Amino acid sequence: MAPAKTQAALVGGVAIGVLSALPVINLANCCCAWILFGGALAAYLMQQNHPEPIMVGDGAIVGLLAGLIGAFVWLFVSVPIGFAMAPFQSRLAEQAMRDATDIAPEFRAMLEQFGGAPTIGLGLLLGFFVMLVVSTLFGMLGGLFGALMFKKKQPPVIPPPIPPTVF
Repeated sequence: MAPAKTQAALVGGVAIGVLSALPVINLANCCCAWILFGGALAAYLMQQNHPEPIMVGDGAIVGLLAGLIGAFVWLFVSVPIGFAMAPFQSRLAEQAMRDATDIAPEFRAMLEQFGGAPTIGLGLLLGFFVMLVVSTLFGMLGGLFGALMFKKKQPPVIPPPIPPTVF
């Protein structure tokens, strides 16, 4: 019987998406740490809900699913965060333009458009596709490692008792 993957993939995917989208916490994702963690978490949860040891392939599949779900959760969480951060980014760009008087006109034009809605939308779209590829690959690796680390030990096989022989 194959272990159930849905609940474990959902929890791992939510962990990947939320931790990767939060502004300061996402800095730990530079080495895909949150994505690997979410894949391993999914494999751990799948093993805990299954009485027998899970296979390494099952861990890789649940990690891949967690990464896929994580990309969509990341997008869902990043949209409101992106629009909430837009005024801050706009003020930061204005301050940079005021402080730097000798910048190139092309760079100045780019800074003026930095906080606008089209730039945020394009950044989210590009970020989603990057997150989709990266989180599925590294989620799969995390699930694979999680399956290896959290695999239950196979119980020893006890041979049946030998019936006594009568001479």
